[in-house]
Amino acid sequence: MEVQRTEGPRHILVVDDDPMVCMAIEMYLQRNNFRVTIAGGGEAGLRAFENEQFDLMIIDIFMPHMRGFESIRVFHDRAPSVPLIAMSGYAFADLNSPAPDFLRMALELGAARCLRKPFTPDALLAAIRDCLAECHTSAARLG
Repeated sequence: MEVQRTEGPRHILVVDDDPMVCMAIEMYLQRNNFRVTIAGGGEAGLRAFENEQFDLMIIDIFMPHMRGFESIRVFHDRAPSVPLIAMSGYAFADLNSPAPDFLRMALELGAARCLRKPFTPDALLAAIRDCLAECHTSAARLG
């Protein structure tokens, strides 16, 4: 029997090693009636998964102790039905050389959306609302 989800604030996991980014995202999302859990790295984010359920994840692509895209793959494998927004502020010193498209690669590993840092609060909110709407639509089709 499937447990019916009570409609309360949507719970979002934010995983980023930059405390300033985490604080800014947390404050903005709480003002927009989301429940937010902050994890300062990949290991802390995975521990949060063991204790709580999330409606959406926002994961930084490049963090210490997780090699590049490992975080996106691991979080998507752990909770494939939870939409994942990948974010990256990675910049290249030589702008003339072709850079790998990290955000496209994140999409291929399971991210539903990608945001390049710095992004605006409105862009973040739009990505979250799109992901939650798509997730709700696909769940309704399956149900």
